[in-house]
Amino acid sequence: MTGTLQGLPVSSAPISQTPRPRPRGRRIRPGRVVAWIALALVMVITLFPFYWMLRTAFSSNSALFLDPGNPLPAEFSWGGFRRVLGLATPEEIAADGGSSGTLDFWLYLRNSMIVASAITAGQVFFSSLAAYAFARLHWPGRDVVFFIFLTALMVPPIFVQLPNFVLIRDLGLLNTLPGIILPFLFMTPFAVFFMRQFFLGINHEVEEAARLDGAGHARIFFGIVLPMSRTPLFTLALLTFITAWGEYFWPLLVGRSDEARVLTVALGIFRSQTPQTGPDWAGLMAATLIAAVPVLILFLLLGRRLIDNLGYSGTK
Repeated sequence: MTGTLQGLPVSSAPISQTPRPRPRGRRIRPGRVVAWIALALVMVITLFPFYWMLRTAFSSNSALFLDPGNPLPAEFSWGGFRRVLGLATPEEIAADGGSSGTLDFWLYLRNSMIVASAITAGQVFFSSLAAYAFARLHWPGRDVVFFIFLTALMVPPIFVQLPNFVLIRDLGLLNTLPGIILPFLFMTPFAVFFMRQFFLGINHEVEEAARLDGAGHARIFFGIVLPMSRTPLFTLALLTFITAWGEYFWPLLVGRSDEARVLTVALGIFRSQTPQTGPDWAGLMAATLIAAVPVLILFLLLGRRLIDNLGYSGTK
């Protein structure tokens, strides 16, 4: 059957359409399954110590020795946190089987914050200055000096502990916070290398335009280079703070008094104060959990910048 439309013949027969192939489901490859299983196992192995720390911190210390294999908190209790923060009475400490030793947590936390913050600020600032000198300034022997500077990466830190201790002792800075801070304040080879690699990627045309406007090296560094380097600066600050926060041997060697004792050393001393029933594991894990809070906050605030820096080129 046919008709006409403005003088043109039109067929009324149905137009045949080619059926579209149905989309096939995504094939699951065995290699992908193995990779996901391996990733899950790695995550479980990584997170299990944190879970066990939480489980121990919220347990009663006396019940831990009666039921050590229980995956849940043994007799859920806030006693560990109360002992660490100095809120528990002697009767409560004895009932919970905790350590009767004193832990001036807030003093040690303050000392750790001062030490880690000062070391982070000093290393980021002075390492950036040195990295700019190695990346942008031209002076005789620059590359040779940088190579010699990098060889310090191959020197184990334990080798410089004794000379640093003798120097701090001669300066009269034993049992003081400046004595703990000074050996780590200025720069490290890794920090200088890290910032230098970023400065090398900054476009030279930006600096040349600033020089045409009469800017010197100081103005270029503080007004142009540092604002463009926020991402690597945050990354370096985060890594430096975590390293300084977890430092143990040097603060133990230099800071023996309570006024200069940092939190990591205080936790070791608290571990040695053993009650009759055994170590105060609940109190120790509670103190460790509280001590990890500043680092966790930094990761929450700066973790995205750390991830973005992996693909950051340094050009704008």
